Formats: sequence, structure tokens, C-alpha cells
Amino acid sequence: MTKAILGIIGGSGIYDLPGLEDKREERIESPWGEPSDALMRGRLGTTEIVFLARHGRGHRIPPDAINYRANIDALKRAGVTDIVSLSACGSFKPELHPGLFVLVDQFVDRTSGRTSSFFGPGCVAHVSMAHPVSPHLMDRLAAAAHAESIEVKRGGTYVCIQGPQFSSYAESIAYKAQGFDVIGMTAMPEAKLAREAEMSYATLAMVTDYDCWHPDHDAVDVSAVIQVMHDNIDRARRIVARLAQNFPDLREPCAVGAHKALAHAIMTPPAARDPALVAKLDAVAGRVLK
Repeated sequence: MTKAILGIIGGSGIYDLPGLEDKREERIESPWGEPSDALMRGRLGTTEIVFLARHGRGHRIPPDAINYRANIDALKRAGVTDIVSLSACGSFKPELHPGLFVLVDQFVDRTSGRTSSFFGPGCVAHVSMAHPVSPHLMDRLAAAAHAESIEVKRGGTYVCIQGPQFSSYAESIAYKAQGFDVIGMTAMPEAKLAREAEMSYATLAMVTDYDCWHPDHDAVDVSAVIQVMHDNIDRARRIVARLAQNFPDLREPCAVGAHKALAHAIMTPPAARDPALVAKLDAVAGRVLK
């Protein structure tokens, strides 16, 4: 059985994880380039944690310039089996109010120009993204929030836009009309790459605003987002701490197959694979390429 190691990706406003014991910084070289920042490794109770600031400490990297492949590859090389993504989001539903946490279970990708796969010419693979969130992680996050008496909405669709600009009024109305629940800029291609790396993935999204569709609220601005994040960061950290408190020692099989996503995904036969690309895939796909 594989040891469970919990990876936490901190989004806007979350650049560290206070309370980590035996904390140490770890820089991991990735063949896919530079990750957003050094990894912070430590423990919460008996659970081993690896934390990565998605935008880098100091929020240096915009959503469209994040090296998502390097981030996921570095976490994989660090032994991470399960990823919880913490992120800010806008809401399209009146009941999904600022300050509420949403456990999204579906994503719609409206980004452009972002490299969304580790695979490509020389080694082609197609993983299933029908169910991108691992149910056991969602269950554990919901239980952790409940134990901390923190309101959380389970389920919802997150539409990921390119950014770094917020959406126009016309775009916001269109996304709302399509039935999406929340909007953000970072879940894609992060969730796709985590699936290719056979890592379980879940997003804990904090609502910071109503995007710009709501007639009774001003258009989104950074100051409003930061204020809501500041007021609620402690609650996000409490959920993570409670999650770690009851996290299993060994990796749990994923009900939607994240732990074996590559089992039947690679199309290119061994004789036709590009050795250079295969070498770069050693961490992500080594289990099936050996």
C-alpha cells in the first residue's frame, strides 16, 4: 500500500500554512520548468503535508502564467497522493454568498493557450475527466468543515476563465445563464494535470464576490476580494487542520479511478514513444511506462 501524503495548494491570500510541525523548505527540480515556489513540507498531527503557494509567496505569478505542469510534477515527486486546492471564486447564485465555502465537483474550462497535458507528440494519452473530483476527498473536507461548524456547500460547477482580468458583464450573465455556480481562474488545467499524474484532487473554493452580474453589488475589485479572503483565511486553515487530523495513513483508492487514471490511457505503443518525452514523464507516469 502507498503512504498517504496530503498536498495543499494555496491560492489567493494563502501563501503559507501555519501550524506545520517539523517544517522545512524543499526545492524540487522538475523537467517541466520552475514550480511557483519552494515546497513547504511538514506535519499536521501525524499526517505528512506538502504545501505549495500557487501564485508564489508575495503573489508574483498571475493565473495565466502559472507553470501548472511543474507544480503538479513537483508535488508528485514529493510523494503527494492527494491534493486539496484552496482558491477564491466568484458566485453566480444568490445563496452562494461571499464567505461561503463551496466543494465544487465539476469544472468547465474556458481558458486558452495553457498547456493542459503532460503528454503530447511522441506519447499520447487520454484520461477520463468525467468526474474530476475524488469523492473520498470531498467527503473528508465536508466532514472537516462540519466538525469545525463552518458552512460549506457540497457540489457545484466551477467555470475557469483565462484572466487575469475579471469577466465582463455580458460574460457574467452568459455564465450565469448556463447554470454555472462559481467562477475562478486557476482550477484548469490544474485538475486535468492532477488526474494525469494519478493524484486524487478536490477544490475548496471560497466565495469572495458575486462576479459582476448581481444588480445590488458593485463590480469585482481586488480590495473586496482581499477583504473577504482576509476575514476567512483562518476558517480555511481550520478545515485543513481538521482534515489532516483524521486523514488515513495509507492512500485510499479513488472511487472515480484517479489512482489508476493511466491504466488504459496511453495510446502510443512502446516502440513508437519519444524517449525524451518518456524521460520527462518519469514521475507522472512512471508507474505505467516502466
